[in-house]
Amino acid sequence: MKVLIIGQGAREHALAWKMSLSEKVREIIIAPGNGGTAAVGKNLDVQASDIKGLVTAAVKEKVDLAVIGPEAPLTEGIVDIFEKNKIPVFGPTKQAARIEGSKVFARTLMEKYGIPCARGEVFDSFSAAKKRLETAELPIVVKADGLAAGKGVIVAGTREEALKALSDIMEKKIFGAAGDRVIIEECLTGRETSLLAFSDGETVVPMVPACDYKRIFDNDQGPNTGGMGGYSPPSFFDSRLQENVVKTVLEPVVKAMETEGCPYKGVLYAGIMVTPAGPKVLEFNARFGDPETQVILPRLKTDLVDIMEAVISGKLDKIRIEWSPEACVGVVLASAGYPGSYRKGFPIRGLKELDGDILAFHAGTKQAGTKGETVTDGGRVLTLVAKGAGVAEARTRLYRELPKVQFQGAFWRKDIAAREN
Repeated sequence: MKVLIIGQGAREHALAWKMSLSEKVREIIIAPGNGGTAAVGKNLDVQASDIKGLVTAAVKEKVDLAVIGPEAPLTEGIVDIFEKNKIPVFGPTKQAARIEGSKVFARTLMEKYGIPCARGEVFDSFSAAKKRLETAELPIVVKADGLAAGKGVIVAGTREEALKALSDIMEKKIFGAAGDRVIIEECLTGRETSLLAFSDGETVVPMVPACDYKRIFDNDQGPNTGGMGGYSPPSFFDSRLQENVVKTVLEPVVKAMETEGCPYKGVLYAGIMVTPAGPKVLEFNARFGDPETQVILPRLKTDLVDIMEAVISGKLDKIRIEWSPEACVGVVLASAGYPGSYRKGFPIRGLKELDGDILAFHAGTKQAGTKGETVTDGGRVLTLVAKGAGVAEARTRLYRELPKVQFQGAFWRKDIAAREN
């Protein structure tokens, strides 16, 4: 079959790599792709935001399966349009993708169906939200309702930080219309993990759990990013906790979505805080996570294409999904200045010097010049991933290899998975 993967990050590179291992796949197209995806398929110069162009390309290329990576096209209804054009597509519909596209929708759903989450309130008025913050218990969480590239959630430790976050979101509109409404909610404490699951609208099958690191600097300092690394599995999130989350969160949400008239098919990502009172939802995403995908897919033993076809056809209960007991650790190499402004176009050296079983998933890279040199083209440039018998072994191997890859201004967190040592 011919597969179209939409997106250009390390997540999409990981998806392309994994799907290239399937005996069913004869060709992979990545739109628009990056400097690394061309090694496992053909890059197509169509942006993920150009839904009309993507449909045209999919029809022209006679694609047998389309896989949507990023959240924005999902919330804009790309799956509905592909289905209308009779193109098999993996991902939730526009109505179902509201679980990520609107934090207010997700909160309302959880409250209606008794799914455990933080206490909070929704505001569409700056003055009312400001009044609430003036008496709120600290720390407090301020969330923009809509999509904000993973940066729309601010945990404020002081009144001043909370009010600044609110002003940035609702007055300055730093996230645009995503800040028309905000949620102000209690700050949950505990240990955070991500549990992703496949869903065909009825059956829910969890993946292996993973932990990601959102802050830019070591010891969880500095501003939030799209993710600076991750690992799987976290030792604190055992099979008992996983079963708890499946029964109290994932299955009830999928059932609730069906009841609400928007069946959920694709990947459902639950960000979970394991609190003293039990697991509670921090957020939902409507797609594979980044950087979680880069440490989850290397552990998947079952053909990913078989799983996706089972999800699309509503036969997920007929397939057995198996995972490797090996651990995975991934670390993001970023450009100096990220998540603020940064420069591009620096040559990347050393990728060919890495040990053969180190995975290098490209994100902000492209091929430049007549010789096709790989250069930086984004804030998060690469995710390097190592496997091992346990997290500590994988971590040791990875950090030994990281310095081999060099580009001007390259930096990475030094503490990914250190808590597991």
